Amino acid sequence: MFNQYREQMYNTYNTARNHFINNPSELIEIEKFIFESVCDSVRNNIDEIVADYNEASFLHPFWGDYPPENRGRSPIGDQIPWLEVGEHVVGHKIGRFLRDSFLIREVGMPTGPDDRYAMQSASIASKNSITNAAMLFLDTKSVGPRDDKDEVVVSPNQVSGDGVWVDPKLNVVNTKMIAKKSASHDFYPAAPPLFIFSNNVIAPVVHIYIKPIYKMLHLDNPLLRGQPLAKIRITCVPNGLLLTKNPNYLLTYPGLLYPGKDDKSKDPRKLRCRVDLRLLKSFAPWRYSEIIVP
Repeated sequence: MFNQYREQMYNTYNTARNHFINNPSELIEIEKFIFESVCDSVRNNIDEIVADYNEASFLHPFWGDYPPENRGRSPIGDQIPWLEVGEHVVGHKIGRFLRDSFLIREVGMPTGPDDRYAMQSASIASKNSITNAAMLFLDTKSVGPRDDKDEVVVSPNQVSGDGVWVDPKLNVVNTKMIAKKSASHDFYPAAPPLFIFSNNVIAPVVHIYIKPIYKMLHLDNPLLRGQPLAKIRITCVPNGLLLTKNPNYLLTYPGLLYPGKDDKSKDPRKLRCRVDLRLLKSFAPWRYSEIIVP
């Protein structure tokens, strides 16, 4: 199965890759359309999302003696780890919400973000000249008020690179990036900028990050407990071809990627980085949306 369509995939891939490098506006239009569709799906279903998110606080008697372990550096201890609440309540619902507008497939791959959807529609086809499909990489992570920062922390398998494929007998590989601000480290994106499926469908990757942000009720009233949803931040980070080839955002906007939280003794290929949302919003305001819970 690994080799059955390899030659065909190789030829289609490089033709599509060159097309999007030469026509970056088409790739941007696909990203913008998918991003707006995701944002609309959250807004249109906000009541369901809020009710299910807040249910986790009401259900505390059923899991309170077995809370998840804290992540991050030096947690204070008064914040309940909310590791999978956002993933299940927001991220995993998106595929269902989008089925009214897209043909959706949950394509299996060994690694990647929380949710991956192969999407097809005539609306995608109207945004470019070579495909009616996209591959949505959707990552969701809840944070509290202390972690509500203008950044997105991304791992290598949540970011696409330049996706060089030089021989059909070899695999797609990405050139390393540099995450740099006052300090710097190498960053090795692990996702390709586009996929070619076995039916020869071209699917450029769209990276969307959802950050549900909760309140901590005891900060305002020590008699109250619970972490209800306050707002949802949604961000679209550019495809790797846009970051590295044309228009080459990493060159034009240095500091867009900067060093992450990881210990630098970690395997360099697994180091995370941060995306500076203030910088991203400065040149592409549409890539950021914030939905306030009513």
